[in-house]
Amino acid sequence: MGISASDVKELREMTGAGMLDCKKALQEAEGEKEKAVEWLRKKGLSKAAKKAGRIAAEGSVSSYIHGEGRVGVLLEINCETDFVAKNEDFKNFTKDIAMHIAATNPQFVTVDEIDEATKKTEADVLKAKAIEEGKNPDFLDKILEGQIKKWAAGICLMDQPFVKNPDTTISEYLTTTIAKIGENIVIRRFVRFELGEGIEKKADNFAEEVAATLAN
Repeated sequence: MGISASDVKELREMTGAGMLDCKKALQEAEGEKEKAVEWLRKKGLSKAAKKAGRIAAEGSVSSYIHGEGRVGVLLEINCETDFVAKNEDFKNFTKDIAMHIAATNPQFVTVDEIDEATKKTEADVLKAKAIEEGKNPDFLDKILEGQIKKWAAGICLMDQPFVKNPDTTISEYLTTTIAKIGENIVIRRFVRFELGEGIEKKADNFAEEVAATLAN
């Protein structure tokens, strides 16, 4: 079937893929855009998988400040070449990830980074809660396995739903960006600062404060 230039243009705007790939996708999908998007997604996953083993030692350390200085993020994302580090798509990706970190406060990049002590502490808490709720002891291990997996996904950046598009995870967003840019990209590390975090804040009672002032 004939594929119009406007269809190709619309698919490109939807996916960010190249014109030739969009045309090929529409041809393979016989003009159905949803199938064409899925075709491009699979093609992107394949491309990204081939690039995953490449060394990524370039990139950038970027920062993001939110809420009049109340939350700040420092983020290192690596790519293969300095050329790509200056690419607008790469810069937009790093900005998106930094904003996401500011919004969701992940504790780790991937599940593999969670240390055993942290896992054990959380498992003990979940187990005590399950027992208190009267969960069947025969199914306790299975229940805990699922809860730990859900907990880990919630605190690890790569498994979190992307705040700007909750239908995709950060891992999936990374994969499509790798396919689009054409180089391996690695989210290496980050640190998030929140104003006053870790400081025990005094909760002043205004009435008591006034009374204390009058007493003096």
